[in-house]
Amino acid sequence: MTEHEQTTCFFVSDLHGRTQRYLKLFEAIARECPRVVFLGGDILPHGFASLVSGDRGHRSFIEDFLAIEFGKLRNALGQAYPRILVILGNDDGRFEEKAILNGERQGLWEYVHRAKTNIGKYSVYGYACVPPTPFRLKDWERYDVSRYVDPGCLSPEEGWRTVPVPQNEQKYSTIQQDLDELARDVNLEHAVFLFHTPPHKTHLDRAALDTRQIDHVPLDVHVGSVAVRRFIESRQPLLTLHGHVHESARLTGSWRGHIGRTAMFTAAHDGPELALIRFSLENPEDATRELM
Repeated sequence: MTEHEQTTCFFVSDLHGRTQRYLKLFEAIARECPRVVFLGGDILPHGFASLVSGDRGHRSFIEDFLAIEFGKLRNALGQAYPRILVILGNDDGRFEEKAILNGERQGLWEYVHRAKTNIGKYSVYGYACVPPTPFRLKDWERYDVSRYVDPGCLSPEEGWRTVPVPQNEQKYSTIQQDLDELARDVNLEHAVFLFHTPPHKTHLDRAALDTRQIDHVPLDVHVGSVAVRRFIESRQPLLTLHGHVHESARLTGSWRGHIGRTAMFTAAHDGPELALIRFSLENPEDATRELM
């Protein structure tokens, strides 16, 4: 790549195993050949409770669809096959991490949760965890900056997990600590963060909780991470990518925002379409979003 060429990227999130969305993504990749594709979590179908209870008749969406279709795409594109950077999300059972790692070993994608990779001069970090939610699957939930839990939400110590973790991790780990450990004191001027959770009190984390109360306490309509917001404010990476809150863009009228110099995008969408964000690492301000 010459200095004048652009590092073209796609970003999608919260596809929730909907094959029609994936087929549209595969078609766009084959047609446009981006250099990098970011998958921002909640990529698998709903409904893993049966697995936790021991129903192993489930066919793996990763092995039986994603790996096959990405393999076809790689065979068709050859050297033009993009780098696929993946994290999981709070609706994805962590037991599927094994299949994700198997796909990585096959060279289909790169799993970047709590990891760093490089794209030329740009560094990419991935992080899947979200603050406590009302949902019972807790594989990817952490306390945010303290052990406080919003009204109506369940703590990471409640609910159920598809993969056991030590009690101390459930009880004391925070998103804030994880991010400090992930980025340490590195200069993040050319860094991209692939998050599942959006930052708190932005256009990207607005939930449809208006007028809702728990025990006469109004619920906060902003459900993003305080830790992620503070991290962006203090460390100012080039770009952050988010999902998780499907209705945020519809409610706020915006799928993008800024905190200081950091550009932020959400690819979450509450309609049937695929929300595809196109951007370049050199000029993220020129990003576009298409509902397909």
